[in-house]
Amino acid sequence: MRMAFSGGSLKGTVSSPPSKSHTHRAFFLSSMADGDSRITNCLISDDTLSTLGATESIGAAVQRRGDEVLISGGKLHAPKGTVDAGNSGTTLRIFSGIASMFDEWVTVTGDDSLRKRPMGPLLEALGRMGVECRSDGGNPPVEIRGSNKGGKVAIEGGVSSQFITSLLITSPMLANDVEIEIEGKTVSEPYLDVTTHIMRLFGADVVKEKNIFRVKGGTGYRPYDYAVPADFSSAAFPLVAGALGGEVTVKGLQMDDPQGDRVIIDILKDAGASVSIAGDSVTVKKRDLKAQEIDIGKCPDLFPVLAVLLSTAEGTSRLYGAPQLRFKESDRIRTTADMLKAIGADAEGTDDGCVIRGKKKLAGGVVNNEGDHRIMMAAAVASLLCERPVVMEEAECCSVSYPEFPEHMRSLGMKVEEKDP
Repeated sequence: MRMAFSGGSLKGTVSSPPSKSHTHRAFFLSSMADGDSRITNCLISDDTLSTLGATESIGAAVQRRGDEVLISGGKLHAPKGTVDAGNSGTTLRIFSGIASMFDEWVTVTGDDSLRKRPMGPLLEALGRMGVECRSDGGNPPVEIRGSNKGGKVAIEGGVSSQFITSLLITSPMLANDVEIEIEGKTVSEPYLDVTTHIMRLFGADVVKEKNIFRVKGGTGYRPYDYAVPADFSSAAFPLVAGALGGEVTVKGLQMDDPQGDRVIIDILKDAGASVSIAGDSVTVKKRDLKAQEIDIGKCPDLFPVLAVLLSTAEGTSRLYGAPQLRFKESDRIRTTADMLKAIGADAEGTDDGCVIRGKKKLAGGVVNNEGDHRIMMAAAVASLLCERPVVMEEAECCSVSYPEFPEHMRSLGMKVEEKDP
């Protein structure tokens, strides 16, 4: 779908979408819990539907009622055929760990983009746990055969926290206790806090001591009725839109949630935006912004929209600390820099982020989002700074995490048009 975003003067209120990361984890844990779980306020998106399909492939019974999903789990078996994770790296990686429980070969694949995502560290860790693994040079499709019995394993933490989450989530289902030692720096560490928080709600015994996680094996999971919180990584797009184009309120945010992307609130304040919090609502108003230096190692999903936020801030900004951005739905360091340059910003990628020299106004133009939902939404928000519209193909890719995004922007006052090819 070809769409044009033409900025505008924004004012209004939207509800943040539910958390994608929480939804994935709740679906998987419910499928392994022996009994019925009710997951409310789910994010129903392309990625989370991939996870639901994966849970059904191992025996979960799923009923959807709007944004409520009932999952009857516990009757697990190996999938009968190949499991397609679509574009969802979270589905691919968590499910690969779960697949190691079975003593039959399980094949997991995805779309063209997903087949470029690295899997080596996870497959190597599973191999050290006695699991047979085959792959396309460390990339999907992957083939896995257990059965995984648990024990001690080391895994590098510098590529993706999803590898560690995969091992953690699988561990209570294994016969023996599991000790996971993280080697080196752990990227996107707050996502592991989300993982262990939800695991405990579903009955797991998991503790962390420095760089080691210990999980009690043989316990499985118990059913749990779980309400998915709002997603700060998605809320960042309308919040930044408020900072650049008017006054926007996002409601439904839980300020004590362990999501690392909650830091967007502090970043907006530090950059000079007007930010006020009332209960579960955050209101951001436009003000002149100043350059920032931000370590995004713990909040890499914010990178594209933060680059947009700072593209007209006075001075030179630097986003750093997230080399793992090279291995997302796109090479997000390259695609973010390319997106900004396409609309007239002064930005260049670095090994672990980018440098942005603020300009008073951007030109607009045609952006290639490469089917990456966060690049698409960041470019749409950037239209608030542009003299001409920002035009993109594949605008529907936002359905991966924020299906209502175009309509939310339109409701706030942005001009959003579908264009003929």
